[in-house]
Amino acid sequence: MLVSLTVGKVDAGVAVLLTEDKRLIEFPSILLPADIHSGSIVDINVARNQQAETVTDKKFAALQSDIFTTFGTQSPQPPVIRCRNTTQTSVVLEWDPIDLATAELRSLSLYRNGSKAGNIPMGKLSTKISGLALDTEYTFHLVLRTSAGQYSSERLTVKTHKLTDLHGITITPGIMPSPLKESLGETVQQIGAKMIDSVRIDTTHFVCTEPRGQAWEKALEMNVPVVVPDWVKGCQREGKIIGVRAYYLDADPSKRQLGPSASAPASRGSVSTAGGQMRESPRIEHTPPTPERAKAESSPTREQVAPTSAPAVPPKPSTEVAVPEEDGRSSMTGTTLAEKQRDDEDGVDDDDDERGEAAKSNDPEEGAGAEVEGEGKQPQDNSHDQEQTTERQAAKIAEEDGKFDEVDL
Repeated sequence: MLVSLTVGKVDAGVAVLLTEDKRLIEFPSILLPADIHSGSIVDINVARNQQAETVTDKKFAALQSDIFTTFGTQSPQPPVIRCRNTTQTSVVLEWDPIDLATAELRSLSLYRNGSKAGNIPMGKLSTKISGLALDTEYTFHLVLRTSAGQYSSERLTVKTHKLTDLHGITITPGIMPSPLKESLGETVQQIGAKMIDSVRIDTTHFVCTEPRGQAWEKALEMNVPVVVPDWVKGCQREGKIIGVRAYYLDADPSKRQLGPSASAPASRGSVSTAGGQMRESPRIEHTPPTPERAKAESSPTREQVAPTSAPAVPPKPSTEVAVPEEDGRSSMTGTTLAEKQRDDEDGVDDDDDERGEAAKSNDPEEGAGAEVEGEGKQPQDNSHDQEQTTERQAAKIAEEDGKFDEVDL
């Protein structure tokens, strides 16, 4: 189709063309002849190029197919998690390599019992969770976040071992004598543990006798306990997992338990036997003194302070008689304590009366004066006599207590 157009204005990049019905058309000036100016009439032939259209359609269809094949047929796969090893307080989890397809990884997170435990670093295919409780079930799953969406793994339920379950122990042997290594292998097989050649994430203990070698250095880097072979023997002997503090390579060997503890029952038996022997023989127990007795023994009597103040009263003969018994022992019999006190008081009164009568018979005048002075000082003499009587009674009580302490029971 041929169309005639009038050039209205020519600019650097665009020319304005006018149709016969006065419509404006913007047309690229680069497509017009070089000598065109305002008022020029140009003929433009407009036709459909089907061949070029067909080629373009084919190219566009191929591009769409490539895009669909690359981004539409593949998608990220959910992670597959599994348990590698379980002990009393730790769990080692592993999973297959993550298939992201054409998506980009945003994060990979581990969840424990529905709560986020942490993010997994890029490229890691295993992890170890420590600090778990004994004989307890835990649920783990992975959550994969990508540019194509979020994908979760199936939930994995793991139960930690009991203290007596030794199947979770994984040992890596180090440098040690060959006979000791063979014995260690037999012990590991008997308790149901595992032995591997290299230090891995599931290695629970590194056993050696010499602190050297690449495996020993790697165990230190991975914070794996380095113990001696006696630790495995101790677990076999006790039938449960034992502490490693006394079995470290640099620990004191004297603190290790090398055999079953049978000394405790024997010691208890010897104590009970000794106690039985002690109960067979009598034992004298001294009762602690009363406050009155202690005061009487500690404080000096009036006779000790001033022996010349008053004449000492001779002690009354004791009426106690030792009566022999059938087994040869003697028992103390006689007056009671109350009777002794009454006898002492009667003796003091009798002595005072005798001294007063003797003074009257020697000098009547002095006796009369003494009676007058005695009447004036009677309260003081009575208090003095009472103090002496109390002191003598305390001394008698102390003597009697001492006598009873010496008696065989």
